[in-house]
Amino acid sequence: MTVQLALAMTTIGLILLSLLWRSLAPEQTAISDLLAGVAWIIVAIPVFRAGLHSLRHPDLHGVTDLLIVLAMLGAWALGDLITAALLPVLMIFGHILEERSVMGTRQAIAGLTKLTRSTTRRICEDGSFESVDSAMIRQGDIVEIRAGDNVPADGKILSGYASLDVASITGESVPQEAGPGSLIFGGAINLNGLLRMEVMYTGDRSTLGKVIALMKDAEQAKPPITRLLERYASHYLVLVLLIAASTWFFTYDSQAMLAVLVAACPCALVLSAPATAMAGIAVAARHGILIRNAAFLEELADVDALIVDKTGTLTQGRLKLVDAVLAQGSDYGDVVQLAATLGATSSHPVSHALAEYVSAENRLPILDVQEKQGLGIVAQTEKGTALLGRADLFTEHGVTMLPQPDHQGPMVGVAHQGQFLGWLLLADTLRPEASEALQALKQLGIDKHLLLTGDRLPAAQSVAGELGIQEIVAQALPATKLQEVQKAVNEGWRPLVVGDGINDALALKAGAVGMAMGANGADIALVSADVVLTGSDLRRIASAIRLSRKCRRTLMVNVFIGLGWTLAIVTAAALGWLGGAGALVAALLHNLSTLMVLGNTGRLLQFDETR
Repeated sequence: MTVQLALAMTTIGLILLSLLWRSLAPEQTAISDLLAGVAWIIVAIPVFRAGLHSLRHPDLHGVTDLLIVLAMLGAWALGDLITAALLPVLMIFGHILEERSVMGTRQAIAGLTKLTRSTTRRICEDGSFESVDSAMIRQGDIVEIRAGDNVPADGKILSGYASLDVASITGESVPQEAGPGSLIFGGAINLNGLLRMEVMYTGDRSTLGKVIALMKDAEQAKPPITRLLERYASHYLVLVLLIAASTWFFTYDSQAMLAVLVAACPCALVLSAPATAMAGIAVAARHGILIRNAAFLEELADVDALIVDKTGTLTQGRLKLVDAVLAQGSDYGDVVQLAATLGATSSHPVSHALAEYVSAENRLPILDVQEKQGLGIVAQTEKGTALLGRADLFTEHGVTMLPQPDHQGPMVGVAHQGQFLGWLLLADTLRPEASEALQALKQLGIDKHLLLTGDRLPAAQSVAGELGIQEIVAQALPATKLQEVQKAVNEGWRPLVVGDGINDALALKAGAVGMAMGANGADIALVSADVVLTGSDLRRIASAIRLSRKCRRTLMVNVFIGLGWTLAIVTAAALGWLGGAGALVAALLHNLSTLMVLGNTGRLLQFDETR
């Protein structure tokens, strides 16, 4: 852009000198023509180079280069060197406008890259600290993150508590509270507190690395409408040449012929699709929605059905204590404290879930622990034997239990000193925004909702009942999920498939659009998906569809501006309505259409759905 601008300004300076000399010394036209000729040569060389490249690699943008070459040669042949020099100058300003429109996306990518590039305090084996560039840290390293520091990579917090600004990664404006065991993203900012973190993923494997890769892919992608226009680029060039020749044949007006060539440059049309796509992709990224390819930005507008996974998608994907049935005289806090103490000694998912309810310093002292596979945990405390597990464990130890409550999820009993204390009921709970998210999709006309899960039917029915989902397929293997998606497609639906697990990968690929939950989704699911939610807010699904539909409306207006304005200018040029300086007037009007397209696209940037 700098080189193009320098050439354009130099050419303008020489043209002004030529005009000034002509006015001061009209009898010395040779010097005036020489200055104009030099000005023409300065811009002619890069224009000819661009035209030659367009002949070797034809595309829609190359049509503009070829038409400008022809118009410039025509003006030169007619002896109008000033017009021959000014035409490419005006088009250079148009190209700069187009180039500037895509710089926002590139700057966003550069800004994301800088988020993790900083000096990081790595903890050595002897406990000392060393300051290293964040690019040098590796998986397994232990780093210290102070208040104000950027998190250098994805990792797991070992100690400390802090609030993290994750807006650049997930689009969430509310800070994320993090403590021991929390998984955090590289690129987040530590607002307060001191954290020690074990590095899990770096570089391209980190969440931010995947964000950058997706945005780069999206920037290079061509929307379907652009590919369609490029298919007929050569036909368009022939049509313009025929119109220009006809104009010359019927009017003998060389300026009108040159004006037709300039007016027919399809820059606004070429710019309409990529400008819209890049603006849409940038806005989506701001909302925590990563769109792998510009084509899927259009596909989202057409989805009319939702096929969604349960565990980790509609639900939190981790067990929580939802209820307790306690024996008379048992204190809820004491029972949970004992269960959490015993659970911390086991790696079983249920035990792990219970262990989170009491911090390490508040757990009871344990003298001896024995884990019985398939039954539970037997431990010795200062006051006697404690039990945590299934009913068979209490039968084995002669402990009289309360009747087991009717519960679909995991359930464990707790006993101490031979006394049964109660049953603790756990379940994978719904995401708090799940119901609102599905209602928003119905308001968008997506009424067909299918719950497709590998879980048991009673658990699936429970979730579907709470959310009002009528269609359920439970205990589905990956192949079953694929078959169900293909069945929906064969029936004429265009399903949006949403999931997060390895068993969702095939289904994500088979749907019209596949969307993965990026916060805790499996790597293979993220790779298979067309759209990735960097957070876990299901309301972003509706946001993505609304944005896609707004992008489509914007694109249609841009295409109308590009086609309609070009047709109007070509008609005016062919009829000689642009006057004696028709080619220059056509170039100015051409740039005006580019500004109109960019202005209309800029309205997309106002799209905002903060939650």
